[in-house]
Amino acid sequence: MTEYLVIDRLDDLIDASRRLGEGHGPVAVDVERASGFRYSQRAYLIQVFRRGAGVFLFDPPPIGDFSSLQAAIGDTEWVLHAASQDLPSLRELGLEPASMFDTELAARLLGHDRVGLGAVVEDTLGITLAKAHSASDWSTRPLPQSWLEYAALDVEHLVDVRDVLVAELEEQGKTSFADEEFRAVLDREPKPPRDEPWRRLSGLHTVRGRKALAVARSLWTAREDYARNEDVAPGRLVPDRALVAAVLADPKSKQELAGVKEFTGRASRSQLDRWWAAIEEGRASDDLPLERATGGDSLPPPRAWPDRNPEADARLKAARPAVEQLAETLRMPTENLLTPELLRRVAWAPPEPLTAASLGEALSALGARDWQIAQTAQVIVDAFVDSVQEPTKATETAS
Repeated sequence: MTEYLVIDRLDDLIDASRRLGEGHGPVAVDVERASGFRYSQRAYLIQVFRRGAGVFLFDPPPIGDFSSLQAAIGDTEWVLHAASQDLPSLRELGLEPASMFDTELAARLLGHDRVGLGAVVEDTLGITLAKAHSASDWSTRPLPQSWLEYAALDVEHLVDVRDVLVAELEEQGKTSFADEEFRAVLDREPKPPRDEPWRRLSGLHTVRGRKALAVARSLWTAREDYARNEDVAPGRLVPDRALVAAVLADPKSKQELAGVKEFTGRASRSQLDRWWAAIEEGRASDDLPLERATGGDSLPPPRAWPDRNPEADARLKAARPAVEQLAETLRMPTENLLTPELLRRVAWAPPEPLTAASLGEALSALGARDWQIAQTAQVIVDAFVDSVQEPTKATETAS
Protein backbone atom coordinates (compact mmCIF):
# COMPACT_ATOMS: atom_id res chain seq x y z
CA MET A 1 0.00 0.00 0.00
CA THR A 2 1.31 3.41 -0.98
CA GLU A 3 2.24 5.77 1.85
CA TYR A 4 1.12 9.37 1.42
CA LEU A 5 0.18 12.47 3.37
CA VAL A 6 -3.02 14.42 2.72
CA ILE A 7 -2.42 18.16 3.13
CA ASP A 8 -5.37 20.53 3.59
CA ARG A 9 -3.85 23.29 5.75
CA LEU A 10 -1.47 26.07 4.73
CA ASP A 11 0.90 25.37 7.63
CA ASP A 12 1.16 21.73 6.58
CA LEU A 13 1.75 22.78 2.97
CA ILE A 14 4.72 24.87 4.05
CA ASP A 15 6.22 21.90 5.90
CA ALA A 16 5.56 19.56 2.97
CA SER A 17 7.15 22.07 0.59
CA ARG A 18 10.29 22.08 2.73
CA ARG A 19 10.46 18.29 2.64
CA LEU A 20 9.95 18.22 -1.14
CA GLY A 21 12.67 20.83 -1.54
CA GLU A 22 15.05 18.60 0.40
CA GLY A 23 14.27 15.60 -1.83
CA HIS A 24 16.33 14.71 -4.88
CA GLY A 25 15.75 14.31 -8.61
CA PRO A 26 12.70 15.24 -10.71
CA VAL A 27 9.28 15.91 -9.18
CA ALA A 28 6.23 13.94 -10.32
CA VAL A 29 3.05 16.05 -10.46
CA ASP A 30 -0.53 15.15 -11.31
CA VAL A 31 -3.88 16.94 -11.05
CA GLU A 32 -7.40 15.70 -10.44
CA ARG A 33 -10.27 17.90 -11.64
CA ALA A 34 -14.03 17.47 -11.66
CA SER A 35 -14.54 17.62 -15.42
CA GLY A 36 -18.10 16.82 -16.38
CA PHE A 37 -19.27 17.75 -12.88
CA ARG A 38 -18.03 21.32 -12.38
CA TYR A 39 -17.99 24.30 -14.73
CA SER A 40 -14.42 25.24 -13.86
CA GLN A 41 -11.30 23.25 -14.66
CA ARG A 42 -9.80 24.05 -11.26
CA ALA A 43 -7.66 21.50 -9.47
CA TYR A 44 -9.39 19.62 -6.66
CA LEU A 45 -6.36 17.50 -5.80
CA ILE A 46 -2.68 17.91 -6.61
CA GLN A 47 -0.42 14.90 -6.20
CA VAL A 48 3.34 15.41 -5.84
CA PHE A 49 6.11 12.83 -5.40
CA ARG A 50 9.85 13.23 -5.09
CA ARG A 51 12.48 10.69 -4.19
CA GLY A 52 13.65 11.22 -0.65
CA ALA A 53 10.45 13.08 0.28
CA GLY A 54 7.51 10.81 -0.52
CA VAL A 55 3.98 11.34 -1.85
CA PHE A 56 1.86 14.34 -0.87
CA LEU A 57 -1.78 14.92 -1.79
CA PHE A 58 -2.71 18.60 -1.63
CA ASP A 59 -6.31 19.81 -1.30
CA PRO A 60 -6.26 23.19 -3.13
CA PRO A 61 -9.52 24.89 -2.00
CA PRO A 62 -8.73 25.07 1.75
CA ILE A 63 -5.01 25.72 1.19
CA GLY A 64 -5.33 28.61 -1.25
CA ASP A 65 -1.71 29.83 -1.30
CA PHE A 66 0.77 27.53 -3.05
CA SER A 67 3.68 29.98 -3.24
CA SER A 68 5.84 27.96 -0.85
CA LEU A 69 5.44 24.84 -3.01
CA GLN A 70 6.33 26.78 -6.14
CA ALA A 71 9.42 28.18 -4.43
CA ALA A 72 10.49 24.69 -3.32
CA ILE A 73 10.13 22.83 -6.62
CA GLY A 74 9.62 25.46 -9.35
CA ASP A 75 13.19 25.19 -10.66
CA THR A 76 13.17 21.38 -10.65
CA GLU A 77 12.17 19.25 -13.64
CA TRP A 78 8.53 18.20 -13.28
CA VAL A 79 7.30 14.89 -14.64
CA LEU A 80 3.70 14.98 -15.85
CA HIS A 81 1.52 12.76 -18.02
CA ALA A 82 -0.38 14.66 -20.75
CA ALA A 83 0.94 17.94 -19.38
CA SER A 84 -1.19 20.16 -21.62
CA GLN A 85 -4.25 19.00 -19.67
CA ASP A 86 -2.81 19.73 -16.23
CA LEU A 87 -0.78 22.90 -16.76
CA PRO A 88 -3.77 25.31 -16.98
CA SER A 89 -5.13 24.08 -13.64
CA LEU A 90 -1.70 24.31 -12.03
CA ARG A 91 -1.10 27.80 -13.38
CA GLU A 92 -4.35 28.99 -11.80
CA LEU A 93 -2.65 28.26 -8.47
CA GLY A 94 0.66 29.87 -9.40
CA LEU A 95 2.33 26.52 -9.97
CA GLU A 96 4.50 26.25 -13.08
CA PRO A 97 7.65 24.29 -13.91
CA ALA A 98 10.76 25.79 -15.43
CA SER A 99 11.23 22.50 -17.31
CA MET A 100 9.25 19.31 -17.59
CA PHE A 101 9.13 15.78 -18.97
CA ASP A 102 5.80 14.58 -20.39
CA THR A 103 5.56 10.79 -20.20
CA GLU A 104 2.54 10.64 -22.54
CA LEU A 105 4.21 12.77 -25.21
CA ALA A 106 7.46 10.83 -24.89
CA ALA A 107 5.58 7.55 -25.34
CA ARG A 108 4.00 8.96 -28.53
CA LEU A 109 7.34 10.02 -29.96
CA LEU A 110 8.70 6.55 -29.17
CA GLY A 111 5.88 4.83 -31.02
CA HIS A 112 4.26 3.11 -28.04
CA ASP A 113 0.97 1.51 -29.07
CA ARG A 114 -0.79 2.71 -25.89
CA VAL A 115 -0.11 6.07 -24.25
CA GLY A 116 -2.58 6.29 -21.36
CA LEU A 117 -0.93 6.54 -17.95
CA GLY A 118 -1.84 3.02 -16.87
CA ALA A 119 -0.64 1.56 -20.16
CA VAL A 120 2.68 3.43 -20.10
CA VAL A 121 3.35 2.38 -16.50
CA GLU A 122 2.58 -1.21 -17.41
CA ASP A 123 4.68 -1.15 -20.59
CA THR A 124 7.72 0.43 -18.91
CA LEU A 125 7.63 -1.00 -15.38
CA GLY A 126 5.36 -4.03 -15.64
CA ILE A 127 3.09 -2.56 -12.93
CA THR A 128 -0.70 -2.55 -13.40
CA LEU A 129 -2.59 0.50 -12.18
CA ALA A 130 -6.34 0.42 -11.59
CA LYS A 131 -8.08 3.35 -13.34
CA ALA A 132 -11.37 3.01 -11.49
CA HIS A 133 -11.63 6.65 -10.37
CA SER A 134 -10.28 8.60 -13.35
CA ALA A 135 -13.75 9.97 -14.20
CA SER A 136 -14.91 10.56 -10.63
CA ASP A 137 -16.15 13.84 -9.16
CA TRP A 138 -13.00 14.99 -7.41
CA SER A 139 -14.80 17.95 -5.86
CA THR A 140 -16.40 15.42 -3.49
CA ARG A 141 -15.49 15.99 0.16
CA PRO A 142 -14.35 14.08 2.07
CA LEU A 143 -12.53 12.11 -0.62
CA PRO A 144 -12.89 8.34 -0.12
CA GLN A 145 -9.79 6.45 0.97
CA SER A 146 -9.77 4.34 -2.20
CA TRP A 147 -9.71 7.51 -4.33
CA LEU A 148 -6.76 8.89 -2.39
CA GLU A 149 -4.81 5.64 -2.80
CA TYR A 150 -5.53 5.70 -6.54
CA ALA A 151 -4.36 9.33 -6.75
CA ALA A 152 -1.14 8.55 -4.90
CA LEU A 153 -0.32 5.70 -7.28
CA ASP A 154 -0.63 8.09 -10.23
CA VAL A 155 2.58 9.86 -9.18
CA GLU A 156 4.44 7.22 -7.16
CA HIS A 157 5.79 5.47 -10.28
CA LEU A 158 6.01 8.45 -12.63
CA VAL A 159 9.69 9.27 -12.05
CA ASP A 160 10.63 5.62 -12.66
CA VAL A 161 8.63 5.72 -15.90
CA ARG A 162 10.45 8.89 -16.89
CA ASP A 163 13.84 7.21 -16.40
CA VAL A 164 12.88 4.30 -18.67
CA LEU A 165 11.55 6.63 -21.37
CA VAL A 166 14.68 8.81 -21.18
CA ALA A 167 16.76 5.74 -22.03
CA GLU A 168 14.40 4.80 -24.89
CA LEU A 169 14.57 8.31 -26.33
CA GLU A 170 18.36 8.19 -26.24
CA GLU A 171 18.39 4.77 -27.88
CA GLN A 172 16.12 5.94 -30.73
CA GLY A 173 17.95 9.25 -31.17
CA LYS A 174 14.89 11.27 -30.21
CA THR A 175 16.07 13.10 -27.10
CA SER A 176 16.26 16.44 -28.91
CA PHE A 177 12.82 15.82 -30.46
CA ALA A 178 11.34 15.36 -27.00
CA ASP A 179 13.11 18.38 -25.55
CA GLU A 180 11.63 20.63 -28.26
CA GLU A 181 8.17 19.15 -27.81
CA PHE A 182 8.23 19.62 -24.03
CA ARG A 183 9.36 23.24 -24.37
CA ALA A 184 6.64 23.87 -26.97
CA VAL A 185 3.98 22.62 -24.53
CA LEU A 186 5.31 24.90 -21.79
CA ASP A 187 5.51 27.94 -24.08
CA ARG A 188 2.19 27.43 -25.90
CA GLU A 189 -0.18 30.35 -25.55
CA PRO A 190 -3.78 29.56 -24.54
CA LYS A 191 -6.17 29.30 -27.45
CA PRO A 192 -8.23 32.47 -27.96
CA PRO A 193 -11.95 32.12 -27.17
CA ARG A 194 -14.13 30.93 -30.04
CA ASP A 195 -16.07 33.64 -31.84
CA GLU A 196 -19.32 31.70 -31.63
CA PRO A 197 -18.90 28.96 -29.01
CA TRP A 198 -22.64 28.28 -28.96
CA ARG A 199 -22.32 26.66 -32.38
CA ARG A 200 -20.73 23.67 -30.66
CA LEU A 201 -24.18 22.66 -29.37
CA SER A 202 -24.62 19.00 -30.22
CA GLY A 203 -27.54 18.64 -32.65
CA LEU A 204 -27.49 22.28 -33.77
CA HIS A 205 -27.36 21.10 -37.39
CA THR A 206 -31.07 20.21 -37.08
CA VAL A 207 -32.01 23.84 -36.35
CA ARG A 208 -33.08 25.79 -39.44
CA GLY A 209 -33.46 29.52 -39.86
CA ARG A 210 -31.60 32.50 -38.43
CA LYS A 211 -34.35 33.34 -35.91
CA ALA A 212 -34.26 29.80 -34.52
CA LEU A 213 -30.47 29.99 -34.33
CA ALA A 214 -30.79 33.23 -32.36
CA VAL A 215 -32.97 31.38 -29.84
CA ALA A 216 -30.44 28.55 -29.63
CA ARG A 217 -27.67 31.09 -29.01
CA SER A 218 -29.70 32.80 -26.29
CA LEU A 219 -30.51 29.51 -24.53
CA TRP A 220 -26.88 28.42 -24.69
CA THR A 221 -25.73 31.75 -23.22
CA ALA A 222 -28.29 31.58 -20.41
CA ARG A 223 -27.19 28.04 -19.55
CA GLU A 224 -23.52 29.05 -19.68
CA ASP A 225 -24.07 32.00 -17.32
CA TYR A 226 -26.04 29.89 -14.86
CA ALA A 227 -23.51 27.03 -15.00
CA ARG A 228 -20.65 29.44 -14.34
CA ASN A 229 -22.44 30.95 -11.34
CA GLU A 230 -23.31 27.54 -9.92
CA ASP A 231 -19.94 25.97 -10.90
CA VAL A 232 -21.73 23.03 -12.46
CA ALA A 233 -20.95 21.50 -15.86
CA PRO A 234 -23.52 22.98 -18.31
CA GLY A 235 -24.60 19.60 -19.63
CA ARG A 236 -25.49 18.42 -16.12
CA LEU A 237 -27.92 21.33 -15.77
CA VAL A 238 -29.61 20.98 -19.15
CA PRO A 239 -28.21 18.61 -21.79
CA ASP A 240 -27.50 19.91 -25.30
CA ARG A 241 -30.23 17.72 -26.74
CA ALA A 242 -32.74 19.36 -24.40
CA LEU A 243 -31.82 22.88 -25.49
CA VAL A 244 -32.08 21.89 -29.15
CA ALA A 245 -35.42 20.17 -28.48
CA ALA A 246 -36.73 23.38 -26.91
CA VAL A 247 -35.69 25.36 -29.99
CA LEU A 248 -37.28 22.88 -32.41
CA ALA A 249 -40.52 22.73 -30.38
CA ASP A 250 -40.92 26.52 -30.79
CA PRO A 251 -43.15 26.78 -27.69
CA LYS A 252 -45.72 29.57 -27.58
CA SER A 253 -45.71 29.86 -23.80
CA LYS A 254 -43.78 28.93 -20.72
CA GLN A 255 -46.30 26.15 -20.12
CA GLU A 256 -45.63 24.70 -23.57
CA LEU A 257 -41.91 24.81 -22.86
CA ALA A 258 -42.51 22.84 -19.64
CA GLY A 259 -44.40 20.29 -21.72
CA VAL A 260 -41.47 19.52 -24.07
CA LYS A 261 -40.71 15.96 -23.01
CA GLU A 262 -37.04 16.09 -24.04
CA PHE A 263 -36.47 19.26 -21.98
CA THR A 264 -34.93 17.47 -19.02
CA GLY A 265 -32.06 18.03 -16.63
CA ARG A 266 -31.32 19.23 -13.12
CA ALA A 267 -32.49 22.77 -13.86
CA SER A 268 -34.96 22.36 -16.74
CA ARG A 269 -38.01 22.76 -14.50
CA SER A 270 -36.61 24.60 -11.47
CA GLN A 271 -35.22 27.37 -13.73
CA LEU A 272 -38.11 27.48 -16.20
CA ASP A 273 -38.41 31.27 -15.93
CA ARG A 274 -34.73 31.61 -16.90
CA TRP A 275 -35.10 29.49 -20.04
CA TRP A 276 -38.35 31.15 -21.12
CA ALA A 277 -36.75 34.57 -20.72
CA ALA A 278 -33.84 33.38 -22.89
CA ILE A 279 -36.25 32.18 -25.59
CA GLU A 280 -38.05 35.52 -25.61
CA GLU A 281 -34.75 37.39 -25.74
CA GLY A 282 -33.58 35.30 -28.68
CA ARG A 283 -36.81 35.88 -30.57
CA ALA A 284 -36.55 39.63 -30.02
CA SER A 285 -32.94 39.89 -31.13
CA ASP A 286 -32.10 41.95 -34.21
CA ASP A 287 -28.62 40.46 -34.31
CA LEU A 288 -29.46 37.30 -36.20
CA PRO A 289 -26.63 34.79 -36.67
CA LEU A 290 -25.75 33.53 -40.11
CA GLU A 291 -27.01 30.10 -41.13
CA ARG A 292 -23.42 28.90 -41.26
CA ALA A 293 -20.44 30.00 -39.23
CA THR A 294 -17.97 32.22 -41.02
CA GLY A 295 -14.88 30.25 -41.93
CA GLY A 296 -12.26 32.77 -40.76
CA ASP A 297 -8.92 31.58 -42.14
CA SER A 298 -9.95 27.93 -42.25
CA LEU A 299 -9.29 25.95 -45.41
CA PRO A 300 -11.97 24.18 -47.44
CA PRO A 301 -12.33 20.47 -46.61
CA PRO A 302 -9.92 18.35 -48.70
CA ARG A 303 -12.84 16.73 -50.54
CA ALA A 304 -13.53 20.14 -52.13
CA TRP A 305 -9.95 20.70 -53.25
CA PRO A 306 -10.18 18.97 -56.67
CA ASP A 307 -12.65 21.65 -57.77
CA ARG A 308 -11.44 24.58 -55.71
CA ASN A 309 -7.68 24.19 -56.10
CA PRO A 310 -6.67 21.11 -58.17
CA GLU A 311 -2.95 21.88 -57.94
CA ALA A 312 -3.14 21.96 -54.15
CA ASP A 313 -5.12 18.72 -54.22
CA ALA A 314 -2.35 17.07 -56.24
CA ARG A 315 0.30 18.38 -53.85
CA LEU A 316 -1.56 17.11 -50.80
CA LYS A 317 -2.19 13.69 -52.33
CA ALA A 318 1.50 13.38 -53.15
CA ALA A 319 2.87 14.67 -49.83
CA ARG A 320 0.53 12.94 -47.40
CA PRO A 321 1.71 9.36 -48.06
CA ALA A 322 5.32 10.54 -48.12
CA VAL A 323 4.98 12.06 -44.65
CA GLU A 324 3.10 9.00 -43.42
CA GLN A 325 5.91 6.75 -44.68
CA LEU A 326 8.49 8.92 -42.93
CA ALA A 327 6.52 8.72 -39.68
CA GLU A 328 6.42 4.94 -39.98
CA THR A 329 10.19 4.88 -40.51
CA LEU A 330 10.67 7.08 -37.44
CA ARG A 331 8.26 4.87 -35.45
CA MET A 332 5.87 7.60 -34.35
CA PRO A 333 2.31 8.73 -35.15
CA THR A 334 2.08 10.94 -38.23
CA GLU A 335 0.38 13.73 -36.27
CA ASN A 336 3.38 13.94 -33.94
CA LEU A 337 5.77 14.18 -36.85
CA LEU A 338 3.68 16.92 -38.49
CA THR A 339 0.05 17.79 -37.84
CA PRO A 340 -2.26 17.27 -40.84
CA GLU A 341 -3.39 20.92 -40.60
CA LEU A 342 0.14 22.21 -41.20
CA LEU A 343 0.61 19.94 -44.20
CA ARG A 344 -2.72 21.07 -45.65
CA ARG A 345 -1.79 24.73 -45.27
CA VAL A 346 1.53 24.49 -47.08
CA ALA A 347 -0.07 22.30 -49.76
CA TRP A 348 -2.81 24.89 -50.30
CA ALA A 349 -0.39 27.83 -50.58
CA PRO A 350 3.27 26.76 -50.82
CA PRO A 351 6.01 29.40 -50.67
CA GLU A 352 7.66 30.71 -53.80
CA PRO A 353 10.28 29.83 -54.80
CA LEU A 354 9.70 26.35 -53.43
CA THR A 355 12.77 25.09 -51.57
CA ALA A 356 13.34 23.13 -48.39
CA ALA A 357 14.46 26.37 -46.71
CA SER A 358 11.42 28.39 -47.79
CA LEU A 359 9.03 25.58 -46.89
CA GLY A 360 10.77 25.28 -43.52
CA GLU A 361 10.20 28.99 -42.90
CA ALA A 362 6.52 28.58 -43.79
CA LEU A 363 6.16 25.61 -41.43
CA SER A 364 7.96 27.48 -38.66
CA ALA A 365 5.58 30.43 -39.03
CA LEU A 366 2.70 27.96 -38.60
CA GLY A 367 4.20 26.61 -35.36
CA ALA A 368 6.20 23.57 -36.46
CA ARG A 369 9.22 22.73 -34.32
CA ASP A 370 12.77 22.75 -35.70
CA TRP A 371 13.09 18.97 -35.49
CA GLN A 372 9.83 18.50 -37.42
CA ILE A 373 11.04 20.87 -40.13
CA ALA A 374 14.42 19.16 -40.37
CA GLN A 375 12.73 15.78 -40.83
CA THR A 376 9.91 16.74 -43.22
CA ALA A 377 10.73 19.84 -45.27
CA GLN A 378 12.73 18.18 -48.05
CA VAL A 379 10.34 15.20 -48.16
CA ILE A 380 7.38 17.55 -48.67
CA VAL A 381 9.18 19.64 -51.31
CA ASP A 382 10.10 16.51 -53.27
CA ALA A 383 6.49 15.34 -53.14
CA PHE A 384 5.19 18.73 -54.28
CA VAL A 385 7.61 18.72 -57.22
CA ASP A 386 6.57 15.17 -58.16
CA SER A 387 2.91 16.22 -58.10
CA VAL A 388 3.64 18.77 -60.84
CA GLN A 389 5.73 16.36 -62.91
CA GLU A 390 3.26 13.47 -62.85
CA PRO A 391 0.69 15.10 -65.20
CA THR A 392 3.55 16.07 -67.54
CA LYS A 393 4.78 12.47 -67.66
CA ALA A 394 1.24 11.28 -68.35
CA THR A 395 0.92 13.73 -71.27
CA GLU A 396 4.26 12.66 -72.75
CA THR A 397 3.25 8.96 -72.53
CA ALA A 398 -0.06 9.65 -74.27
CA SER A 399 1.64 11.45 -77.15
